[in-house]
Amino acid sequence: MSNVKYQIPQTLIQPIIERARSNPEHNTLVLLNEDGTVEHVNAADFHADAAAYAQALQAMGIEPQDLVILVLQHSRVLLSAFWGALYLGAIPSIFPFLTEKLDPALYMERAHMLVKHSGARVVITYLEFKDDLGKLLEDVDCRLLSTDEVPPVSAEDTVSVSTDRITGESIAFLQHSSGTTGLQKGVALSHRSVLNQVEAYSRAIDLRPNDVIVSWLPLYHDMGLIAGFVMPLVAGIPLVLMSPFQWVRDPKILFQAIHDYKGTLCWLPNFAYNHSARAVRPEYMDGIDLSGWRMVISCSEPVRHDSQQVFLEHFAPYGLREEALASCYAMAENTFAVTQSDLGQMPRTDWINIEAFRTRHVAEPVDANTAGAMPVVSCGRPIDGTEIAIIAPDGSRLPDRHEGEVILRGNSMLSGYYRRPDITGEAMLDGWYKTGDMGYIADGELYISGRLKDLIITGGKNVYPQDLEAIANTIDGIHPGRAVAFGVLDERLGSEAIVMVCETENAADPKEKMALVRALRQRVTQQTEVTISDIKMVDERWLIKTSSGKIARADNREKYLREFRGE
Repeated sequence: MSNVKYQIPQTLIQPIIERARSNPEHNTLVLLNEDGTVEHVNAADFHADAAAYAQALQAMGIEPQDLVILVLQHSRVLLSAFWGALYLGAIPSIFPFLTEKLDPALYMERAHMLVKHSGARVVITYLEFKDDLGKLLEDVDCRLLSTDEVPPVSAEDTVSVSTDRITGESIAFLQHSSGTTGLQKGVALSHRSVLNQVEAYSRAIDLRPNDVIVSWLPLYHDMGLIAGFVMPLVAGIPLVLMSPFQWVRDPKILFQAIHDYKGTLCWLPNFAYNHSARAVRPEYMDGIDLSGWRMVISCSEPVRHDSQQVFLEHFAPYGLREEALASCYAMAENTFAVTQSDLGQMPRTDWINIEAFRTRHVAEPVDANTAGAMPVVSCGRPIDGTEIAIIAPDGSRLPDRHEGEVILRGNSMLSGYYRRPDITGEAMLDGWYKTGDMGYIADGELYISGRLKDLIITGGKNVYPQDLEAIANTIDGIHPGRAVAFGVLDERLGSEAIVMVCETENAADPKEKMALVRALRQRVTQQTEVTISDIKMVDERWLIKTSSGKIARADNREKYLREFRGE
């Protein structure tokens, strides 16, 4: 059970407004800005910020359940606009802000598509971005509001809209699955579903009044939005936020914040473990104490045993404890968490026979020292109110240790994909949501093996591209996190051939490229018994990434076929 005690509210806004009234000086939020400044926001100020946006939206004629798109950077303004829309009973949805990683033309095209097809009533953005968006949306019946048009509101002011039009079943906000640049598949979540998630997940992680959550995660994906924003605000847990772009450039800021603000909880995608261990040098950690870090939870990507070990070894000298490492399986369609590993111990590692798993889809346990043994890290057990099962392609249930598609049902699930009943129906199976993730259950715990759509089937074997990409990350000369693997049909063989494209520091040197190709091919064969058909070493920034910084496999496959095969 969680140590945080609060009566379950009917809507998300109730605890925010009540806290501003009863405990106005509550330490709600600390914002670490990219320019080095720090903003401390108490409960009263946070309420006033949200009320200002609610009143500005109300003055524009925005009503409950109208869609409000936020095109804003990671900032106090974004947080205020999000909760302001919630105060009004409108439906906020955060759109990734344009960065150098995203193609501007494609970004604008998807922004236009989102606003037009979702029926958004208003878009909130910065003054300097308003003209560009205005031209883009000339053919759309949608208002534009710039942040400079929002007047200040005192903490005592209230929103004049009748809150009885907001119920637990009302849609609270839209979020979208990681990997999309837009919100074409907006996941609609009710206040009740989100509150059910907050209550159940708080128990799963034993959320405590003295916890402090530290996060750099983007707020347009479920992990950052729920674990690093909505949950702490609803539960009244102090939150320390920093820019995801600054963290990528300078990951040591996370560890400094854990030390400075006595952070106890943090969520990280798997790549962040390797990135931190590689980029945070010992001299950066002088005087840093991580002994109070209660849980660092791996989520959003398949949890890798080697990544956890590298992270632990690198930061143990500064107080990071083995039992602080944890794991979680989550998705936007269940608000956030589906499972969580047991408290007070590292997630279990299941060593299985790789050949049996790839050919017969059975996770046969073996000793870790056995030839052909592969580690799979547990994502834990389902949180309260959520059930999971594994199904075969024909929809039939599979027994323990048999790999198949993960399905789930529970009280934190989506109301549906916003204005898309067609794809909502396709995603459901007799009340269960089909996740598209592959995995198996053993002793009540879930083990994820990969995405169904990313699966490469070659010579009758199942190969998950992330396994091959992880091997590429270990090759000196290949940029870590800058490798992609995918399958291409080989008509001659009647099967898929495996292709890898990797960014390297010196792609212009033919000898170095050949040496890297040989090293990667050899290591993949040694570790997986898989043969790579084609390996390309390319310049930096060749690979296409998603808004969350993940490798976009489908887009890179198309680019490979176009540039290297002329297809």
